[in-house]
Amino acid sequence: MTTIMPPEASVASGDVAHGARSAAGKATTVPFPASSAPQRRRELGGLSRNDVLNGVGAAATGLCSAMLLFGRLAPFDGVLGFVLIAYLVFLAAYALLTSLTDDAPAVRDNVMTVLMWTAAVAAFGGLVDVVCVILWRGHTALGHTNFFTQDMSRTGPLQPLSSGGIKHALVGTLWVISIALAITVPLGLSAAIYLNEVGGHLARTVRTIVDAMTALPSIVAGLFIYATLVITLHQKNGLFAAVAVSIVMLPIIIRSSDVVLRLVPGNLREASAALGAPQWRTVWHVVLPTARSGLATSVILGMARGLGETAPVLLTAGFTASLNTNPLHGPMVSLPLEAFELVQNSSRAYQARGFATAAFLMLVVLALFVVARILGGRGPGHISRRQAGRIIRRSARDASRFEARSLQPLHRSQTGEGPDVQLA
Repeated sequence: MTTIMPPEASVASGDVAHGARSAAGKATTVPFPASSAPQRRRELGGLSRNDVLNGVGAAATGLCSAMLLFGRLAPFDGVLGFVLIAYLVFLAAYALLTSLTDDAPAVRDNVMTVLMWTAAVAAFGGLVDVVCVILWRGHTALGHTNFFTQDMSRTGPLQPLSSGGIKHALVGTLWVISIALAITVPLGLSAAIYLNEVGGHLARTVRTIVDAMTALPSIVAGLFIYATLVITLHQKNGLFAAVAVSIVMLPIIIRSSDVVLRLVPGNLREASAALGAPQWRTVWHVVLPTARSGLATSVILGMARGLGETAPVLLTAGFTASLNTNPLHGPMVSLPLEAFELVQNSSRAYQARGFATAAFLMLVVLALFVVARILGGRGPGHISRRQAGRIIRRSARDASRFEARSLQPLHRSQTGEGPDVQLA
């Protein structure tokens, strides 16, 4: 047993200490320090005054060093090299300035924070640049109503933006994505249910194949359908394009649905099985309703992937400038393929229509991701106010129904004249 005593006890007489050791057995006296300096704690969040000053000084050092190297000391040239040299000198100067006031862990933490912020700003800046360029170069064509109500069958390179549109591409995209969803949604959800709820010897093989198909280039799917259907039947149509796009969408839906179904708590399945429900009823009434928002998100993500495919549609459906509403006969074009063909033309009007098509497609995909984020934002067990109100009203109806039934007269069997007890 170890006894920690206050500092005052350490100055006691030898007899008292000897008596205490004799009474308590083996004892150890640990004296406390007379005075201890307060610990200095480092702030883990936010920016301090030193961080701001160190950043400004390091930025000025990097900028001046790059200007000296590119202007006077070295024969360097180019904007990219200038930015790279300035950034490297900035990092070195920032680490040096931080080390003057902080310890080594703080220096590493600050440098890694700067690197993470740089990566985030670079990624977000590239995304903003792409979006702004597409919207700026396509806004002139987006402002015309005929852009959505006409096709390009009677529009040449010299025609103004008031003539021609992407109606044929809109119809073709709707046909292709609708047929692809009709193929992939049942297959994808069934495969995800098999991987999580059924299992078996083939589950690992199926999961491995799905993971491999996720990285499959879309042109491979288009070449497969081209070699098996287009060459065999000697025609190109929207149905073949939908089958090729479904091959690209299917692994996305299976993989994401597989992850969503794994998040369903196992005690829900155990509770359903304890009540005597078979497995298919547990899956249908417990697992799927719990993961409904996540499964809807998986389907929307797969649809967004299919909307942006160009190579499979070009190989299997061809290209046309006129409207085709029959997916079983004749070539059919989609929005990304239309944008690809229009941008390649040397006409400024065609290029404006191409960028407008890309901008419209980008806005559609953005809307799909927003819907997916809204649907997938709530986890299992988290309900909205409308859902809570619906549950309360349903519970009130059930309570009133149970109360009304309990006031009804009983059968003779319940009064003791029969073996069974039943409510009327």
